[in-house]
Amino acid sequence: MKIALIGYGKMGKAIDAIATAKGHEVILRVDHDSQHLLEKEHLGQADVAIEFTTPETAYHNIRKCFEANVPVVSGTTGWLDKLPEVEALCKKGQHAFLHATNFSIGVNIFFEVNKKLAALMASQPQYDVWMEEIHHTQKKDAPSGTALTLAEQLMSSVTRKTAWINEESHQADTLSIISKRIDPAPGTHTITYTSPIDDITITHTAHSREGFAAGAVVAAEWLKGKTGVFTMRDVLNL
Repeated sequence: MKIALIGYGKMGKAIDAIATAKGHEVILRVDHDSQHLLEKEHLGQADVAIEFTTPETAYHNIRKCFEANVPVVSGTTGWLDKLPEVEALCKKGQHAFLHATNFSIGVNIFFEVNKKLAALMASQPQYDVWMEEIHHTQKKDAPSGTALTLAEQLMSSVTRKTAWINEESHQADTLSIISKRIDPAPGTHTITYTSPIDDITITHTAHSREGFAAGAVVAAEWLKGKTGVFTMRDVLNL
């Protein structure tokens, strides 16, 4: 495939290395100094775009991909208030769009474990539940997009939690998410159910960015030639 990388920070460079090793050609590397490459004459030469930028620029970048009729895989978090609008534009224009808060295959399996455990714990009110996420200090959003996905999954089953808060809380109806920023942590997410008798804890710990980058390349390979709105659940057939 011919790939356009939109965002060329640490994640973009990791994706570049994996895509190149798999025989793909990275034809565009777009950062804040090369925004002109987002025009159709350049971007339209790609088979697929992979977008990892900032919450402030993601919406604009994705629209540019649609204008160039290029399928786009986005892993940017912190902008999802505009996700419904992007999905509507994608469907209206018969484009292809895949967004995930986390492209790691292990994390996406962890999502499924989280949903199953939450369903089991829904009828066990003696357990309180809280979350912790740890990322490197350059992580711009808190809680992380992955943590918010986990929280939404959890609260859809454990309905005694009606809202989340990004600090320690002892209110029965509030899910506490503790965000820590410690270098060089690429990402750890922990969910703990606690009672006077015992605790149940599930944790996913990333050892490097490679899992996220590899998953993004797999998603791009899968998305090529398709139209519609998709997630990693579609890619992994979960």
